[in-house]
Order: sequence, then C-alpha cells, then structure tokens
Amino acid sequence: MSLIKRSRGARAMLLATTAVVTLATSAAAEDIASADAAPGNAAASTAADGGALGEIVVTAQKRLESSQHVPISIQALGSETLEQHKVVGIDDYVKLLPSVSLATLGPGQTSIFFRGISTGNAGATPSSGMYFDETPVQSGGSSLDLHLYDVARVEALSGPQGTLYGASSLSGTVRVISNKPDPRNFSAGYDLQGDKFGKGAVGGMAEGFVNLPLNEKMAVRLVGYYERDGGFIDVVPGSVTYTLGDSDPSNDIVKTNKDQVKQNANSVDTYGGRVALGIDLDDNWTLTPELMAQRQKSHGAFLWDPKAGDLAVRNYAPVGNDDRWYIASLTLEGKIGNFDLVYSGSYLHRRESNDADYTYYSVAYDAFPGYTNFPQAKGGFLDPTQRFHGEGYSNRETSELRVSSPTDMPFHATVGAFFQRNSGHIINNYLIPGVSGLDPATLSVPPVKGDDIYLIDNNTVAKDYALFGDASYKIFDNLTLNGGIRGFKSTQASNGFFGIYFNALKAGCTVPLTKTCITTRSSVKSSGETHKINLTWQVDTQRMVYFTYSTGFRVGGANGLPGVSAYKPDTLDNFELGFKTTWLNHKLRVNGAIYKEIWNGIQYRLAVPGANGLSAVYNAGDARVYGAEVDFQALLGPVTLSGTGSYNDGRLTKDFCDLVSRANPNPMPTCSVAAGTTAAPKGTRLPNQPKFKGSLTARYDFETGNLKDFVAATVNRQGKARNYLGLAEDAALGDSPGFSTFDFSVGTRFANSSLELFIQNAFDKRGELNRNTFCQILICGPVALRVYSVKPQFFGIKFGQKF
Repeated sequence: MSLIKRSRGARAMLLATTAVVTLATSAAAEDIASADAAPGNAAASTAADGGALGEIVVTAQKRLESSQHVPISIQALGSETLEQHKVVGIDDYVKLLPSVSLATLGPGQTSIFFRGISTGNAGATPSSGMYFDETPVQSGGSSLDLHLYDVARVEALSGPQGTLYGASSLSGTVRVISNKPDPRNFSAGYDLQGDKFGKGAVGGMAEGFVNLPLNEKMAVRLVGYYERDGGFIDVVPGSVTYTLGDSDPSNDIVKTNKDQVKQNANSVDTYGGRVALGIDLDDNWTLTPELMAQRQKSHGAFLWDPKAGDLAVRNYAPVGNDDRWYIASLTLEGKIGNFDLVYSGSYLHRRESNDADYTYYSVAYDAFPGYTNFPQAKGGFLDPTQRFHGEGYSNRETSELRVSSPTDMPFHATVGAFFQRNSGHIINNYLIPGVSGLDPATLSVPPVKGDDIYLIDNNTVAKDYALFGDASYKIFDNLTLNGGIRGFKSTQASNGFFGIYFNALKAGCTVPLTKTCITTRSSVKSSGETHKINLTWQVDTQRMVYFTYSTGFRVGGANGLPGVSAYKPDTLDNFELGFKTTWLNHKLRVNGAIYKEIWNGIQYRLAVPGANGLSAVYNAGDARVYGAEVDFQALLGPVTLSGTGSYNDGRLTKDFCDLVSRANPNPMPTCSVAAGTTAAPKGTRLPNQPKFKGSLTARYDFETGNLKDFVAATVNRQGKARNYLGLAEDAALGDSPGFSTFDFSVGTRFANSSLELFIQNAFDKRGELNRNTFCQILICGPVALRVYSVKPQFFGIKFGQKF
C-alpha cells in the first residue's frame, strides 16, 4: 500500500511532509504520514497498534518517499528526535550525524563536511550543500546557523548530490524542512526554557507558532523565537610586551587587556521568525509564499586557550559577530495532467559584521624591524596592536523549475532547470587604531586607508546555470535502474583591492585611499557535468540493497592576490553499496553503507609567502576515503534503542607540493619530502573527520496514572582527528583527542502540556571539535592556538504546550 495518498493534490503533498504520527510505544519513534490518512491506512493502523517502528517520509530525491525506500545514505532526524535531543543549531544536529563534521570560529562562521571530504579550512566555495526547504543557503566558511523550531525534519544526504542539488553538494547535502500551513486545522504551541552552563551563565529560550486557517483553502503559519545563550568562556587578565623590533628596552610597550576582562564573555542572542501563507488555488495547485528572518549577535570568542586556563582566553580587543539575514521565497506546486510541476524561487540577503583579536599577529611580527615601530610626533610610540573588522554583504537569487512523471509507472523521470545569481561585497580591515594620525614619512608600513594597514575590498558576481534529469526504470518488480545527470556552466567575475600601501601605489592610486582602487580583476568560466547510476534490489517489502556510482563537482575560480594562478575545479567519485532493512515485525530497523570516494584536484587554502598572512586557493593533489555507515533503531517493549556510527579513513594519494617562493607564489611542479618541498605527502590523513564517530540512545517510556513519562540517556563518541592538511600547520596545531559525552533527560506529558529536565555533557568533558587560530597558522599557531570544544555541562528545564 502506498504510504502517501494524494486525494487533495498539491496540498496533500505539502502536508504529507509535516503531519507526524507518534507511536504509542515510544515518543522517539515517529511517522510522517499524509494528513489525509484514513483510520484504515497502513501507517495509521501500525501506529495505533503501538508495537512497531514508524517511518519518515523524505524528499531527498525531490519527491515524497519513505526514507526506507530511498536508495541513498540518508539520516533523517524527525521532529520528535530534534525535540528530544534539544537540537537548536548546527552544533546540535552535527553531533547526531555520524558522517558529518565541522570546522568553525564560532556562531555564523562554520563549515560542514561529509565523510571526511575536508582540508581543514574553507575553500572559495563550500564542499557541502545546505538547504532550507527549496532554498540553497550554503556559504564557504559561514553557513547559515538556522535556529530550528517548528521544522518537520533535518535530512543529511551523504555522498555527492550534484545531480539534483548542484556543484556545492560535492560531498553531501543538509536539508532543513519546515512545517507548512494547513488550511484544515487550527494549531498552535509554545515552548519556554531556562538553562545554565555548569561553568557559565544563565540563559533561556522562548519559541512559539500558530497555524491559522483563513478559509477552507488558505492558511497562514507564524513562527517566532528568541534564544539567549549565557556564555561560558572567561577573558582573563594578561599582557604582551612589544620590543618594537629593536634591542632597546627603554622603548618597549606593555599592552594589557584590563578593558576586556570579563566572565562568561561569549554570550549569544538569537531572534527571528517566519511567516508562510499556503493557498490552495484549486484541488491541484498550491502557492506558498514565505518570509523568514533571523539575527544572531554573538559576543566574545568561542575558541579558548588551554594556556590561559580551562574555558579561558586572553583577548586584547573586542571580539564578536553580528549575522543578519532574511529569505523571501515562493513555491508553486501542482499537476499538469498526471505530471507534477514545482517552481521555487527565492531571494536571500545577508549582512555579516565581525570583530576579532589580531594581537598575536602583531606579537609575531614584533621581531621584524619596522612592523611594529610607529613613532608619535609628541614622543614615544603608538600601541602597535592590530585589530580585525570585517563587513560582508551578499545577495542570492535562485530559481528552479522541475517536472516529474507519475511515480506509479514502470518508468519515472524528473527533469528541471536551475539558475542562481550570487553577488557579494566584502571589506576586511586589518587596522591599528590611531595610526592614521601619524606622519606616514616616519613609518616603514604606513596605512593604506584610514587606520588600515592591510585592506581587502572586493566585489564578486557569480552566475550558475544548470539542466538536470533523473530517471528510474523498473526492470523487474523488485529491480530498479536509476540514472541522473546534471549539466551546468558558471561564470565568476570579481574586482577589488588586496594589500598594503605599496599595492595601492603600484596600481597608480594615491595613498591614503580616498576612492576605489582596483588591484585585481578576474573573470572565470566553468562548465561540466555530474552523473550517477544506481541499481536497487527490493528483496522484499522490508529489505532493500543498492549500489550507486555518483560524481560531484565544485567549480574553479580566480584568486584575488596578484601572481597567484586561478584554481581548477575539483571532483569526487563515489562508489557505494548500501542496505536498508526492517526486521521482527517492524520492531528493528538496520541501515548501512560501505563506500569508496576518490577526490581529484582538491581545493586547498594556503598562506601565500610575502602576503602578510593572506591566503589563496590551490589544487592540492588527490585523495581517497574508505568508509562505512550504520544506523539502527529497536523497540524492546517500553524501551527504544537507537544508534549511529561511521568509519572514515581519508588520505592523500598524491603529494601536495609546497609553494615555490615569495616571487612565484604557486606550487612547485615536482617535490619531495626529503628536500623539504612537500606541504603534505601522499598518505597524509584528511583533517576534521575522526575515523570513528557515533552515538547511542536509550529511552524508556512508561505511564504514571494519566501522565506519560520518559527517561532517556545518550552517549556520543568520536575519535582523534587531525586539524589541518599541511604538515607545518598540523604540527603547529596538533591533533584533537577522542572523547565521549553523556546526555540525560527525564520528563512527562499530560493533556496538551509537556515538562522536561535535561543535562547535556553531564560529566563536563572538553571534547575538541577542532583547533584553529584567527590569524595565519604558521605565524600565530605557536602562541595563539585556540580550541573549539563541545558545550560544557549544560542543564535546564523546558515547558511547552500544544493546542
């Protein structure tokens, strides 16, 4: 029997992704079924029996399917799972996804990676895709940190997804699917939470939604939220001494951070909401305009310094990030005869403002004469401490049109077209406060503009065009052949200023700059295709085996720094054998996959000699990943056990040569480890992804009178991970050790209310997710190593009601 009914056309298709049937035996087990499901429907009757696992309907292949019938490796976290694990942002759901890892400098500054396809830094474009509903929201080094509330599920699609999701889905794609307006039923709810970090401050959260039918064919859904993270990293007292590049101690400058000292300095305020209007134009056509906006303002540093103490850092300048964005989107779904048509269009505007402490760059360069020596007319020397302030503006317009044939025919196909225009403007100021008031004739490094010693002011416009198709044919009733292809082309144009005063003079500009000065112009065109082929054997109604060969592609581009060659596209080949099975009368589910991935022409960001710590993107040879994934769920009476695990061994298969010289900042054509000309040799492990990562959850549900109670525990484990691909950078940072954390919760439901007590990282472990520095690693790594760890002990109480 089909899991999805379509008696009301497009509206039923929308609501099928949001209606949740909670199994009586376990609040952890869930079933996303059609809102039209009648009492005799298989999904509904199974839930009523209270003795079987439900299923989640996903749209990973741009059509509604049970996750157990999708022949790709997909982890789907439904609404109940998200709620039980207190998933709010990127950090929370990444720890539940075994093949996903991250590298970050804090909120709004995160990159995610699948199956170890990572070099330890963000390239010019991301290697993993991210979608909110139909809108692509990925960005290199700064993925949107969506606050997750009133969402149906999170889908993590491992492996290349370029056929249906484009070039930025080289290694995988994360999709956040929201709940949709429902014209048939009024519903509303709110949740209130009070919380505290064990070694930190108090915080809290308020969230609410309302689904309001306006008439029998129209509804509006409103969502709002505010979250306050109290902070847990202290800025402790410290000082640095500048010798000003000479041996005369009489002119040394001692810099203290007394104006920055603060407890629990890294607090975060996040607020936003969305409004969606669902309109049934008739029985077959639905229009859904939606507006979503969020602001996330973080204070202080989120990477701490082990040398300063536990959860402590010595900052000498203000640190923070202000991330503001909104998405306006429109989706039209309907039928032309028996064919389904979907159009989706969106506009994403984002503005980011970032302040960071650049003190340790100044400390490192204090050994060189002239770099920190700034004499004042009144006598003495100016404090040479550099600061960083960045502003980023981006606008992204996307449109996609796709048509699908009926899924109940032996041959089924989806074809479509995609367009995206992405424009951006970044201004990065590396400044010394007060330097613009000094006589430039007395300075070896005068400012280029205002107080900026180094300036990046760059504009980019990128356009992407694609045609894609995906088709399935049933060779036999239980054997299906699937294939897909996507052809695309892209253009990227940029112009701007990179450098110091000397670069401005070389470009014929007057210093200090009073108007736009262009030092680099570039225009790059790329084209190519990605493809896949899949063979699926449906052994019986509960067991399936599949084999997939798929490819991924990431476009090349130009580097902004003079003398650095353009970087080429990188590609990924994925060979995957997987299975999805259900056993013991729907009481046990076990899914898994083994795979080999071949990564060609890796895009890698590396510091350029003589460029004052600035970096460019290079092609760093080839790599391969051997891996396996598994997840399971089991009902043992009132106890539900669920777990995930992954093994990923990624290594270079070709030496990555070091840069030639300051005069020619491009990789050497040949190199050797013995000669010291290799940045990373063959066999070097890829960074960020531990070899093993997994989790195990046990939940016991029981009743006390009219109360539905539960007790739950989760253990998360991951192994040691490398932090950078290059040998020198990795030596400066060191590896992140393996760790385990434990989460516990207890709660009850009564009538339309719920109450829960929880504690995460109960034993307060400092599990390291990555190590980094803000300034260039080889310059600042030895003195400014920072650690981004999992949340320290975090506990709270949560109350909610649904109407």
